[in-house]
Amino acid sequence: MRHVRLALIALAASLVSAPAIAADHDAIVKAQLEAKGTPFQIDDDGDFQIVVNLGNDRTQLVWVRSVVEETDHQRVREIWSPGYQGKLDSFPASVANELLEDSHERKLGGWVKQERVAMFVIKIPADASADVLDESIDLAATTADEVELELTGGDDL
Repeated sequence: MRHVRLALIALAASLVSAPAIAADHDAIVKAQLEAKGTPFQIDDDGDFQIVVNLGNDRTQLVWVRSVVEETDHQRVREIWSPGYQGKLDSFPASVANELLEDSHERKLGGWVKQERVAMFVIKIPADASADVLDESIDLAATTADEVELELTGGDDL
């Protein structure tokens, strides 16, 4: 299980595009996580890696990106959590359809494909409060874990 998590950490770090790589962590996010008592590690990209304890001996990896994405009028931060890891480059049609249907049901976030990993991504305003960030971390973790349990029956992500 540890090797799967390490592989996912390496995968997530390698999947960010060049303009989105953060050399330093976001000090505001760090302060918000600390204020909420959320344990974290900062990875090589400056993103915050969090292992959420979901109870019943289940945990879920979540990353809060330090990089802020921008449009002409909006600034957003992404929260990622992996929910499925395939064996091939393409997901089975049944898995892809399940992820699309799940995205439709969610109030926040949706599934994206990152190589062989399905990541649940929530985008929040870059200046979101600590409460919004905390809730988004919990939503990403519980959503990804539910799908992981449903699709694989495991707790490797």
